[in-house]
Amino acid sequence: MSARQDTSSDTAVDTTTAEILSSAQEQEFRDRGFLVVNFDLDADLLERIKTRVYPYYPEEFRQNPALSTRLQDIWLTVDEVRQLAVNPQILGALQQLFGRTPLPFQTLNFPVGTAQLAHSDTIHFNSIPSGYMAGVWVALEDMDEANGPLIYYPGSHRLPEYSMQDFGLGNGYEYYKDYERCVQNLIREQGLEPHYGLLRKGEALIWHANLLHGGAPRRDPARTRHSQVTHYFFEDCRYCTPMMSSEDSIHFRDPIWIPRSAAAVPRLRRRLSPGLPGRILRKLGF
Repeated sequence: MSARQDTSSDTAVDTTTAEILSSAQEQEFRDRGFLVVNFDLDADLLERIKTRVYPYYPEEFRQNPALSTRLQDIWLTVDEVRQLAVNPQILGALQQLFGRTPLPFQTLNFPVGTAQLAHSDTIHFNSIPSGYMAGVWVALEDMDEANGPLIYYPGSHRLPEYSMQDFGLGNGYEYYKDYERCVQNLIREQGLEPHYGLLRKGEALIWHANLLHGGAPRRDPARTRHSQVTHYFFEDCRYCTPMMSSEDSIHFRDPIWIPRSAAAVPRLRRRLSPGLPGRILRKLGF
């Protein structure tokens, strides 16, 4: 099945804007694999995201906020999440950095830090040709060392794109813990030094798909760390899931693009939510 999808009409994004980033910022992204940007995002929108998303977090989290949780693709229900994902400033910056039209395909919303071990997004999402995937993490509140900030390894995007086979592992998410251990070994072998995402509310961190990143432990388990991640592919590629692929068999993806128009959401919701199969697909990131 082809993973090349029509990006016209209401699912397209308009990036016909003046350059958002300076040449120094572009070079910083190339050198370090990430860039922190203040896009002057609407503070009221960020507050509405926090307020409107919160009731959808699982009951067990709301009863015990020390638990880690996330919501995938809540943009289908909370329109403010969609609005942030298609913010013109963010899209324009991505267009500038990658030279192709960005296509948002997944959102993740977090109320607290994840303490997730480092990984490269290229194990979950990749493109053919490779390198046309990025993440944008937006702080919905101030971040510090106590509430479990992002942790990332500058320059690690220059490492090879390691597959499961490169680490001697089988395909599939049942081997993901083994993959994480291999990445920890790689970090030690390469002498990579961690940096922490001590962002202020409204700042965004753009990262290259191959940048090693994760979540620092929460020093204060009572603290929140509200944030939103949007993952983007880019136009004129094919898209795949390397975790589920091998040299002989590529697991292609057929993404649903997050639309710039709220009017398109009901149709996409029907497509994505026909029942149990749809819920399973969403958990797999399709």
